[in-house]
Amino acid sequence: MIVVAGVTNVELTVPVDGFPIRYAPVRYPQWEIGARVAGVGYGVAAALAVLGAEVRLATLVAIDPLGGMVQAVLRKRGLWGAGVASAAATPASVVLHDPAGQRMISTDLKGLPDAEYPRSRFAGLLAGAELAVVTNIGFARPLLAVAAEHGVPVAADVQAVESLDDAYNAAWMRAATVLFCSHERLPCSPEDWVTGVWDRYGCELVVVGCGPAGAVLGVRDGREVYRVPGVAPRGVVNTVGAGDALAAAFLYVLTHTGDPYLALEQAVLFAGYRVGASAGEDGWLTGNELAELHYAQRTSRT
Repeated sequence: MIVVAGVTNVELTVPVDGFPIRYAPVRYPQWEIGARVAGVGYGVAAALAVLGAEVRLATLVAIDPLGGMVQAVLRKRGLWGAGVASAAATPASVVLHDPAGQRMISTDLKGLPDAEYPRSRFAGLLAGAELAVVTNIGFARPLLAVAAEHGVPVAADVQAVESLDDAYNAAWMRAATVLFCSHERLPCSPEDWVTGVWDRYGCELVVVGCGPAGAVLGVRDGREVYRVPGVAPRGVVNTVGAGDALAAAFLYVLTHTGDPYLALEQAVLFAGYRVGASAGEDGWLTGNELAELHYAQRTSRT
């Protein structure tokens, strides 16, 4: 069982022809404009649930119109439970994305970084958990210590981190057994970043998402660095949430097989399949579907 702590929000996705955006008083996009429940906490938890994992979600949900939408979707996904605490307002985001997969995200977190999530409630969720995914939203920072107190390993995604000295993300990097990040703002190559993380923080597994170039995995035991090239079986429609998909699939396969190399291969495929849809719900595979697609792709290359 996996516990996920993070944001749940409502996201409006708007397709554009490209960046920079040319002004027009009215546009009729090629793809749909969608309003969906999203957020890093929700994205990881929901993808894990679709894959087949048992998941408990620690998140904050408001009693307002957008919060009603969130509640309905969490109930549908089987994620509504003891881990849902009250928020003052529902965060919202607007995502502009072009046909090449570039995106621009505007997010209003409604004060959530400074909110407090009940530590005792999170401790209750950890009973029987094999892993805690603690995302890097401010309200989740104190939960890192709770996971440590209960002996539950932590997986953390520090997103587009820029430095090993990052003051905000240092707590997550120190706590993580499994650390995820994006290549986008790294000060060095992903391979050098992996070795730097080992030397500074000692994370056992480091995964760097590299967009269309796939992902890099660092296994500290043996100091092995492994790269898997990118794949997009259905082409690219929207890359928002690809990092969450990568993390969810990696952790699902890792907890089921104990094999980080297989986990990375299937995670890259899962994320690549996801970006072929306009939203996560249209691009998530079940665990069996992912294993079958991975086997078919490996067979076709031999």
